[in-house]
Amino acid sequence: MAKELMTWDPIAEVDTLRSAMDRLFDQMVTRPSWYPRAWSESSWVPALDVEETDASIVVRTELPGMKKEDIKVSGSRDSLCISGERRFDGEERKKTYRRVERAYGKFQRCLTLPGDVEWDKTKAVYRDGVLELTLPKAASSQVRQIPVQTWEPVGEPEYLERNDALRV
Repeated sequence: MAKELMTWDPIAEVDTLRSAMDRLFDQMVTRPSWYPRAWSESSWVPALDVEETDASIVVRTELPGMKKEDIKVSGSRDSLCISGERRFDGEERKKTYRRVERAYGKFQRCLTLPGDVEWDKTKAVYRDGVLELTLPKAASSQVRQIPVQTWEPVGEPEYLERNDALRV
């Protein structure tokens, strides 16, 4: 039975730690789900996914039951904030509920993006309860491939006496 060695990736470890810290701070901002809430003080944190491609960053946020007018998106450089309010309808308040598990109220999610964004070219689409933001990366943030060239000497090398450096 052969044992394989796994390579340690410190960047992945830091990314995992960062994700865990983000979740921790998001939970600290809101009350635990088991804590009793009044209608006026309920808050919630919508789930989101961040995907990075070569040319853009795509952020998908679950916002079921909201109207697009109640969603606000703002950003600058490498920061993105999504905020809004999911309202409990006045007609719904008149009913007698045995259990209310859906969260209502104001929310705000702010996150640091992996690079600068061209905000003028950003697209936001709200469909089937999911807000999808496509954020094109700024030219300074895009990964560039650098060609590697070979060096070939031309003519006979000439030695310098002073520092023994090679000059062609």
